[in-house]
Amino acid sequence: MAKRVSQETFDAAVRENMEEFAMGPEEALEEAVQQFESQGVDLSSILKTPPSVTEQGPQEPAHDVLQALDAVQELLAAPLPCTPSPELGARLARLAELCGRDLGRRCLAARRGAYPALLAAAALPGLLLPALRALAALTDGQPDLLDGAGLRLLLGALEPAEPPHPGDAPHPGDPPHPGDAPHPGDAPHPGDAPHPGDAPHPGDPPLACAALRGVRHAGLRHEANRRALVRAGALPLLTGALARHASRPDVVREACAALRVMTLDDDVRAPFGHAHEHARAIVREHGALKLLVAAARAHRDQPAVLGELCATLSRLVVRSEFCREVADLGGLAILLDLLGESRHQDLVRQALSALRAVAGDDDVKDTIVRAGGPHCVVGALTRHLASPQVCEQSCGVLCALALRKPEHSLAIVEAGGAQAALQAMKTHPQESGLQSQACLLLRNLAVRSPELSGRILALGAEGLIAQARAAHPACEDAAKAALRDLGCHVELRELWTGQRGDLAP
Repeated sequence: MAKRVSQETFDAAVRENMEEFAMGPEEALEEAVQQFESQGVDLSSILKTPPSVTEQGPQEPAHDVLQALDAVQELLAAPLPCTPSPELGARLARLAELCGRDLGRRCLAARRGAYPALLAAAALPGLLLPALRALAALTDGQPDLLDGAGLRLLLGALEPAEPPHPGDAPHPGDPPHPGDAPHPGDAPHPGDAPHPGDAPHPGDPPLACAALRGVRHAGLRHEANRRALVRAGALPLLTGALARHASRPDVVREACAALRVMTLDDDVRAPFGHAHEHARAIVREHGALKLLVAAARAHRDQPAVLGELCATLSRLVVRSEFCREVADLGGLAILLDLLGESRHQDLVRQALSALRAVAGDDDVKDTIVRAGGPHCVVGALTRHLASPQVCEQSCGVLCALALRKPEHSLAIVEAGGAQAALQAMKTHPQESGLQSQACLLLRNLAVRSPELSGRILALGAEGLIAQARAAHPACEDAAKAALRDLGCHVELRELWTGQRGDLAP
């Protein structure tokens, strides 16, 4: 584990370089960075700002994020009737903007009490939105900050606004009740009036975006937070936001990103995660697949939104019945259309990833092949041959289609799949993942269809597989399997025969 130092220790080292070695501010800063990095210190959470120099000598650096935080805390410490909401909202927006720049600013602000300050600001009239945006920025990379109060704040902002009950509205002819008249002392202070754009109702799109971003940051690489969010009812709120705001590209993107975080297993501190259980609940209990396919139809002209939808789809189809549900909903047609129509490499890569996940079911593989899937995938690989990520995902899709399906192998070879994979291997010889995936594809094409081996070898497959094996140790097993099933000579070393005896070194 990399060593860390505090911001104060780093700033003191910079001042020492200036005072002891007569360095200028920039030179002292650069020297301090080199010193700590040479000692194996991780400076990713350190704000690297040169100190100012006055007649008294080097001074503490004026970190902009601390100035913004001090301004927020100063206004929060003022008597409540005098708290100017518009000004505080502007300062919260400034703090959010600075925290969004880098991890160093966020860590420094968190150590100086930004989290409780933002929770306090969110409770004031008209400040929920700017406070929530600043909170979402602050927790990016710092999910440990979230506590029960922050969790309730995030989920409360996602609750749909409740319409007034018809019986609650006064009848036009009813006289006002004496107790309903406002008291003269109840008039709000001029500074308390919320800014027109800063007081959305719970569930409104701007507030939903900020809350969804906060949920995503709180759950990333933090299994305990994910479980706490799910126990508190986050999943129906996330899918509910996607359903209510299906026409809003910004909300759809944030909702998809938050849903994906719930399906991750990325916390090294947790012995096991609940990624599969969460994905299953999102689909089975909250109908997410139907919402995702409907949103994809509604945003066919939004590549960024479609990419998020495809990425989320690939994380949720964790069971065969989910793959079949996507096909029944018409999701396959959308994915294949994207491969043929889109010229955006990132979107094509995400569509291929989703298609690869959906092809995990044997019945769906048949549907994809009958719909011309191999031609679509080969066409995408050919158009985006310069992208190793697209090439790798293309080989992965074809590999999945050929698995346990010898009748598909012929369709893939006829569509030019083997030739395209070999061309990708020639184009990107240094890409280990692509080389391995291409070897697996060639193996799957030949293992149950030996009659195709001659056609594949005639394209120069043996030499390219041997090169991949020699250049990438990670390709060893996939390359040997491909050579073996293509009928080539390969030396297979028997590691253990199952007989008892001494283990020779």
